[in-house]
Amino acid sequence: PGNEAERERERERERERERTYTSVTFSLPMPPLSMTFCARMQSWGLNTYLYGPKDDLKHRLLWREVYSHEEEGQLRTLIKEAQSRGLKFVYALSPGQDIVFSSSCDLTLLKRKLRQVSDLGCQAFAILFDDIDHSMCQADSEAFSSFAHAQVTVTNEIYRFLGEPAVFLFCPTEYCGSLCSPSVSKSPYLQTVGEDLLPNIAVIWTGSKVISRKLSVDCLAEVESVLQRSPLIWDNLHANDYDSRRLFLGPFKGREPQLRSHLRGLLLNPNCEFEANYIPLHSLASWYRTGKKERKGEVISEGKDGAERIMEQLEVAVMRPEMSRECEYCPDRALSAALRDWMQELNQPLQAGKKLVKGEMEGREGEKKSQPNHQPQGSRPSAPPGRGQKAQGWGLCGGKGLLSETQVRLLVGLYYLPHEHGPSAQKLLQDLTWLKANCHLVSANSKKTPPLKVSVCFLHCSVVSGANRAVLYDLYPYVWDLRNTALVAKAFISDLTVPSFSVWCGKTTGADQLGVESEPWTFKGGVSGEVQMLLPIGSSSDLFTHPPPLFPTSRLYNIRPYHSKDKVGEVPRKWYCFTHNGGQESSASHPDIVGDRCLGPCLALCPEYCFILEDELGACGCVLGILDVRCFAKRCQASWMPAMRDKYPPKGGNTHPNTQVKDLIQLMEEDQGEYPDSLIYHFPSQLRLDALPELVDVSVSRTLLTALLTALKANGSQGVFCEVQPTDRQRLEFLTKMGFLEILRGEARSREGVVLGRLL
Repeated sequence: PGNEAERERERERERERERTYTSVTFSLPMPPLSMTFCARMQSWGLNTYLYGPKDDLKHRLLWREVYSHEEEGQLRTLIKEAQSRGLKFVYALSPGQDIVFSSSCDLTLLKRKLRQVSDLGCQAFAILFDDIDHSMCQADSEAFSSFAHAQVTVTNEIYRFLGEPAVFLFCPTEYCGSLCSPSVSKSPYLQTVGEDLLPNIAVIWTGSKVISRKLSVDCLAEVESVLQRSPLIWDNLHANDYDSRRLFLGPFKGREPQLRSHLRGLLLNPNCEFEANYIPLHSLASWYRTGKKERKGEVISEGKDGAERIMEQLEVAVMRPEMSRECEYCPDRALSAALRDWMQELNQPLQAGKKLVKGEMEGREGEKKSQPNHQPQGSRPSAPPGRGQKAQGWGLCGGKGLLSETQVRLLVGLYYLPHEHGPSAQKLLQDLTWLKANCHLVSANSKKTPPLKVSVCFLHCSVVSGANRAVLYDLYPYVWDLRNTALVAKAFISDLTVPSFSVWCGKTTGADQLGVESEPWTFKGGVSGEVQMLLPIGSSSDLFTHPPPLFPTSRLYNIRPYHSKDKVGEVPRKWYCFTHNGGQESSASHPDIVGDRCLGPCLALCPEYCFILEDELGACGCVLGILDVRCFAKRCQASWMPAMRDKYPPKGGNTHPNTQVKDLIQLMEEDQGEYPDSLIYHFPSQLRLDALPELVDVSVSRTLLTALLTALKANGSQGVFCEVQPTDRQRLEFLTKMGFLEILRGEARSREGVVLGRLL
């Protein structure tokens, strides 16, 4: 206060934020995508598109601002495209967050905004007051008797101002049964809406819940009576904007076909990802066609009244004579029909896909350098013998593969509907649950193969290899997430022991927590989240939620426990040669010494906490863990170090002919150095992670580390630490992103390394 210069700087910052909002963040559907979407809707018999994306800041946050000339052009293109396809374009505006209902200025700005859209050719509108606070400012409290009265007054005035359009929608703040106070029939808010809102304005309703599992005629009778009109259903069945790990590819389900005659319309709120909505919208059209009688394109409806005519106007268009008659809507049949049509598009490369693939290939090298797979900056060496030649052409898939219907059904089953899993997800969770109840049998009988068949990794490769790159980029983050979670589960199951079971059996799944009456967001993550919660470390969500790589790779990875026949010493040896220009000489004369130092103690004394990352060419990474550092150090001094002194004896007296080998032996001694009791008390376990320099997908390194943390947690560890050289910035950054915090630095003790720890 009193500082004019500071106030001016704040005003300039505010103006800069507004410029950023309108010029960068604001987005509209691109014309090619819009044309594809409109063409699909037209071919399926749908006839209405409601525009209300939250990433258009002028739809909600900046609702008072008019569109720029460029934005007008984009919106006009979308409106014209919809109308040319016979679709009703409904423009929705959400002013409820900060509108002052009694303000003539706000009302004028609202009219100006909608008049601008009307001048672009839009003839249908919606005013949305969902998800806002019920409280009113003092001016509104003095001008209106209630919150509902304020909303209805403004809505009626806007409706008249626009010339009473044939389609005008109103979304109340109490838009479902669970939000009504005290109940639907006794809600003063809904009673005011029903009595005072003009009768030709349709009221939006989502059902008993925000995301209703079922909609029936009986459940709508109560709200129809209160509103004094048939509601318009805003169906959130396939909406996934509340959970970044969930996708809904299943058919339209749980809605009685008889609803048609009791509704003004039904709008389906789809997935955020465009390509994920093929089956939902295709099956919605099948649902509407059910029960309709047809003869060569002419529709005959029984008992058609005003509500029925508006229903036809809002939701689904005229029937085509080639469509089959069905007496009952069957979601499974609708799914099969949608799959047949979708398969034709899935295996057709899009024109833009070639550019995407080209961009992928051009960005491949930069992506490898930017990924924190522990590579230092600088030139990258040639690929290791035996891997580089075979791996050439891997990494990014060229998009030439064909997805089978079986694979697509597997995908749909994994990402089905918000209240239920599809068959493939059910099978996956059933297998995990069986292992949860019978892991003592698996560990006691090593010859018995667990009934878990992880086909998710193969599905991941198939999606990446698919010809349709648009589908790939929409679905890839979800398939990638499930693949990584499944890799952790598979690695842990393969390493099951009786002590692990005592901890693991205490977890409950999302299916146990998610009741029929619960909203789907009460449990996050969908099938990935349920697999995660079956693991001992499942509550640590930060280990499972991280962004996918920018460039999808088709490599097939596997994480498994260490076997005595594994030759994993190549991993640390190649890494050492990569980071030490002079390391080749010692590695050539003593090829085992780097592996003996980096891996030997753990592989010899605690192999049950060693996991291997492999691809089709063999081992490409490993992580080693020590459950109890104190006990391990004693065992190492008693057995491992004497064996190393015998293996690498000094030659010619007290000097070794290779100074680097001598230094490494000395480092083996120092590796077993003492750690403070305060550190060991909170972080009793230790880990080491290594990966080959040419590892393409850094996300599998995170998954590999998560597999070890799961095993340590299952066997009682409460914390783990890792020692890193302060110059190894990429490893430090990697561990920091995995939730590790700096505990000790070299100046606090005799060693130079930085100690990072994480509680489990």
